[in-house]
Amino acid sequence: MTLIAEGQRISVAPMMDWTTKDYRYFARLLNPRAWLYTEMITTGALLHGDAAHFLAHHSSEAPLVLQLGGSNPSELAACAKMAEDAGYNEVNLNVGCPSDRVQHNKIGACLMAEPQLVADCVHAMQAASKLPITVKHRIGIDDLDSFEHMQAFVQTVASSGCTRFIVHARIALLAGLSPKENREIPPLRYADVYRLKALYPHLTIEINGGIADVAQTQAHLAHTDGVMIGRAAYHNPYILAELNALHGAAIPTRRQVLEGFMPYVEQRLAEGLKLHMLTRHILGLYHGQVGARYWRQQLSGHKLKTLADFSALVGQMDGMA
Repeated sequence: MTLIAEGQRISVAPMMDWTTKDYRYFARLLNPRAWLYTEMITTGALLHGDAAHFLAHHSSEAPLVLQLGGSNPSELAACAKMAEDAGYNEVNLNVGCPSDRVQHNKIGACLMAEPQLVADCVHAMQAASKLPITVKHRIGIDDLDSFEHMQAFVQTVASSGCTRFIVHARIALLAGLSPKENREIPPLRYADVYRLKALYPHLTIEINGGIADVAQTQAHLAHTDGVMIGRAAYHNPYILAELNALHGAAIPTRRQVLEGFMPYVEQRLAEGLKLHMLTRHILGLYHGQVGARYWRQQLSGHKLKTLADFSALVGQMDGMA
């Protein structure tokens, strides 16, 4: 197996309501090297809401990236400084989310139509924080769907000093498709991302979109500087464990991961969190294994109430292997 090269990275995509701090703690047990992202957090939530709540994370989650949604340079700058003070390792600007709600607030994929504004945002964030500032974007939107448009976007934003781009290899149709459809219907154009990297070898280009296993990850790493895995890392989280092989590292067993998760579960239950709010993130841990359906049924039916219930289920899974 070809190992990941120095400087390349594997990451887990930011996903609303999924990449919470509880999921990220679990993901870190599966893979100690993957870069983890928060859910997208808007500048308004940080500046006018409970910033401590939104920025909260466990020290074990590092390396950890705060993804921001916004388009006001001064507001983004203030939030980038908050990320630095809170101990994050990097800040990412969302230029890929296609939902109607964020478009109305000039957040996400619609910003691909305004590359100079994105460049201004990145410049302001860099001036306010010492953290690396990166951009996650689509290969295009609506009728701005050519490779040349994406190239012009990246070139403009790079002129601000941004050197790392995470490219979702699909266009987004902002007026015609739902966010879910925008993750599935527009065809994947991996070759466009490869071409971008070839044209700009001095930039760090990561690829995202439809990547679901170790073999696909390896294939993309032959052409790019990194692979970002999205829903596959949530629905089948053990893929993160299997990706340790690309670093020449040991792959933990599911039982080892769950044993590491137990103390965290105990702590969160003591804080008043309901067990199902934690176990919802691990429904797919036994994906493709004997007993997977039983595991999901037990976790999703709110049948488990205590840590002892959870521990007993883990023991049952050992017996099914």
